[in-house]
Amino acid sequence: MTRLKTTYMGIELKNPLIIGACNLTLDIDVAKRMEDSGAAAIVFKSLFEEQINLESLQMEEDLSEYAERNAEMVSLFPSLEHAGPQEHLEKLSQLKASVDIPVIGSLNCINHSTWVNYAMEVEKTGVDALELNFYANPRDKNQSAESIEKEQLDIVKEIKSSVKIPVSVKLSFFYTNPLQLISQMDKLGVDGFVLFNRLFQPDIDTDKQDMYSPFNLSSAGDYKLPLRYAGLLYKQIKGDICSNTGILTGEDLVRVIMAGAQTAQVVSAVYKNKVPFIDTMLSVLDQWMEQNKYNSLDDFRGKVSKINTKDPYAYRRAQYVDLLMKPVEVMKRYPQV
Repeated sequence: MTRLKTTYMGIELKNPLIIGACNLTLDIDVAKRMEDSGAAAIVFKSLFEEQINLESLQMEEDLSEYAERNAEMVSLFPSLEHAGPQEHLEKLSQLKASVDIPVIGSLNCINHSTWVNYAMEVEKTGVDALELNFYANPRDKNQSAESIEKEQLDIVKEIKSSVKIPVSVKLSFFYTNPLQLISQMDKLGVDGFVLFNRLFQPDIDTDKQDMYSPFNLSSAGDYKLPLRYAGLLYKQIKGDICSNTGILTGEDLVRVIMAGAQTAQVVSAVYKNKVPFIDTMLSVLDQWMEQNKYNSLDDFRGKVSKINTKDPYAYRRAQYVDLLMKPVEVMKRYPQV
């Protein structure tokens, strides 16, 4: 499948399919099987600052549980400190040493200084690139959107000046204008943009009448939002576009590349269909290219992007307006209603 070769953030890849950050990447045996099935790169599970802080707090509580019950117990346990991100970094190093394909580290932090410090620590593991997982969870009505974006831009700027490896940014679509923010980050030298973050939101169990956290996988059709933004950004920025969320089939791979994506990250497809499905997706892509006489991904990448499509309204609200103006045709499509 030499026709599937591509690059991402300057890194040569055997094909455009990247395994996104998830628990699957924690198991080296699974990671090796994903490599054997055709995965071109692996994004290691994100290093979460919140998780490190919670583990540290729990450790302190456990060590102090019996403190001061009597004079003899005040110094019963030695003074210990949580190892911080060290365990995560060691596992990341082990993965990098165990596979031949590129490995990308992922960060999800809270504090500005932690973003920068952890970025430098991740670089030391020998990874090929770094992915910054930005997701602002608004909790203060007095915090402006401008301040959130400025903080993220400042973090990007400092990390770019602190590490030598390529840096990508994984964003959610919860910005008033993601295109404008992406443009600003692109000017700061961000090498790639992963669009978009798959968000896990809490739900309510009506039987237990309590909150719980469901494990939500992507559904068919979820690729349409990242597809649209790939089409809008193609040839408009220097950084590479990596489509994420809802890439479940080989046909989905074809679609996002045709819109303008350089690569695509896959997670739910592997959870749903097991590791060998990676090869199935790539085979579909390769067969489609052969049928359409494309010798490389660049032959059709961006063919249906905003700048190349013949329909001037394809990336506007025209589809929605078109449906409103043709209610009879819409009803014919769904006669059972």
